[in-house]
Amino acid sequence: MRSSRRNRNLMNQINVVPYIDVMLVLLVIFMVTAPMMNPGQVDLPSVNKSKPTAANVPPLVVTIKKDSTLTLRDMSKGDLEYNTSAATLLNEVKMRLAAQPEQAVVIAADKSVRYEEVMNVMSILKDGNIRKVGLLTQSKTP
Repeated sequence: MRSSRRNRNLMNQINVVPYIDVMLVLLVIFMVTAPMMNPGQVDLPSVNKSKPTAANVPPLVVTIKKDSTLTLRDMSKGDLEYNTSAATLLNEVKMRLAAQPEQAVVIAADKSVRYEEVMNVMSILKDGNIRKVGLLTQSKTP
């Protein structure tokens, strides 16, 4: 009678070896397929350099310096820079664009200037209905 009681005891352990085998197979599959996927790659459009025409007018350049001061330079009238503030920037740009409405406005900022300051200047110009606003960059030469 005692031997029959021993056979009726419940088994309180789970055999996890098959689960570990399945997990290792899945791990190998993911390790093999992951390098084949490139989700972070972005295919950017390319543009050709524009040909200079008589209608191209040198832009107004708004420069943001390291100390967050603003200067305005009209490239069509020479290299003279005028100090300005964020409060008077829009009025000065509109005054210069009244004479040449096809002139673009370009923002040039020092590398160490916070991105937020550049966006604030761009926002001031966009809120003032200045349509041709861009960012000035420096291309690297090999």
